Amino acid sequence: MDAPQQPAAGSRLRPLPDSSADRPAGREPALGVLARMREDVETTLARDPSIMTKAEALFHSTLPAVWLHRAAHRLYRGKHRIGARVLTSVARVLTGVEIHPGAKVGRRLFIDHGTGVVVGETAVIGDDVTIYQQVTLGAVGWWRDNLRDDGERRHPVVGDRVTLGANATVLGPLVIGDDAMLGAHSLVLKDVGPGEKVLAEPSADWRPRRGGAEERA
Repeated sequence: MDAPQQPAAGSRLRPLPDSSADRPAGREPALGVLARMREDVETTLARDPSIMTKAEALFHSTLPAVWLHRAAHRLYRGKHRIGARVLTSVARVLTGVEIHPGAKVGRRLFIDHGTGVVVGETAVIGDDVTIYQQVTLGAVGWWRDNLRDDGERRHPVVGDRVTLGANATVLGPLVIGDDAMLGAHSLVLKDVGPGEKVLAEPSADWRPRRGGAEERA
C-alpha cells in the first residue's frame, strides 16, 4: 500500500496535514497542546469526507477520546493512575473508545466512528494511523500474559500510516509495519510487514431468490 498522496492541483480532495516537511526522517517537531489540537482538527477534516469545515471537525465524535488520552497518558506516566483511569472512563462513556492510559499514541491519529475501539496498555501506535470502529489492539489473554516477565510488552506495535479496518483484531506483542493495511474483520496473530495488506476471508456470494429471499450462489 502506497503512502497517502497529496491531491493534484484542482482536485476536490482535501490536502492532508504535512507531516514531513523540513524535518529529518523519523523526527517530529515539538508542538504545544493547542497546536496538537489544531493538527487533530485538520486531520479529521482531511480524512472524513462527511466533514465540510474545521468548525464541524471540532465536534467530531472521537476527538475527545484522543484528547483525553493525551491527558490520561501524562497522568499515567506521572504515577497518577487513578486520575488517568478516570479520564479513560470518561472518554469511553463519551465516545465508545477505550484507550488504556499506558498506551503510546503518535500524532495525527484519526478514529472514524470509534464505537468499540479498544487499545491495550502496552500498545504503541505510530503517526498518521487511521482506525475504524470495533478495532482491537489487544493481548492474547491473561492465562498467557501472567507468565510474561514484568514490563514485557503484551500488545501490538503499529507503525506509521497504517489503516485498521472495521472490526480488525490484532492480538499479542506483534508488529504491524509502516503503510500496512488491515481489512475489515481481519484477525492478525503474527507480524505484518511494511506495506502488506491483510484481508479477511470474504463471505460466500449470495444471489436473489424469487420472492425476495436469498440463496447461496
